[in-house]
Amino acid sequence: MGNLRKVAWGLTALLLGGCATGPIMNNPKRIAPDAIPTENPAYVPLGPPSYGFVFEQTLDALDDIYEISYANRYDGRIETHPVIAPGIFQIWKAGSPSFHNRLQSSFQSIRHRSVVTIQSAQDGGFFVDVKVYRDLEDVPTPLKGAVGGAAFRGDSSVQRQHEVVEAATPSAKWIPIGRDPYLEQLILKKVVKLTGPKSE
Repeated sequence: MGNLRKVAWGLTALLLGGCATGPIMNNPKRIAPDAIPTENPAYVPLGPPSYGFVFEQTLDALDDIYEISYANRYDGRIETHPVIAPGIFQIWKAGSPSFHNRLQSSFQSIRHRSVVTIQSAQDGGFFVDVKVYRDLEDVPTPLKGAVGGAAFRGDSSVQRQHEVVEAATPSAKWIPIGRDPYLEQLILKKVVKLTGPKSE
């Protein structure tokens, strides 16, 4: 009976420990191409006559997420209107691919806006610089706070409450909280893919 118990404990330890070992040092890990970060600004190796093509493809990569507010070919600058960042329950909306940023946007009002500049390089290519800024809404009190409300009402009339979605008022204040590198990488990879040799 004692030997059977020892064998049972040994098998349990083997099952819990498993046979997994760490990676072998001389066995390089295969890295997916999407895991490699794109430099910002990204270099697009096309000649000077392709400036219009690069500008249009960059505009195309941006308008999947944003509404364009300013686009000028002559100075190579594209700016977008601010867009409220989607939360984790809005997976169908384009936005930050980072789970942390989406979780934060689920509990707070955060908006994104993007500024892209295209500059010519000395060898004839182009540098596409993408900056995505994040802003946090500053509200003095919670918008739908019910703290301090009475538990029972004295009137017997029925008052229907309708959900009204209001546009941001000019008095709304937004606090800059930095940039979103994940969304910048998403836009840069899309620009590089659209301006690659397969898209010509």
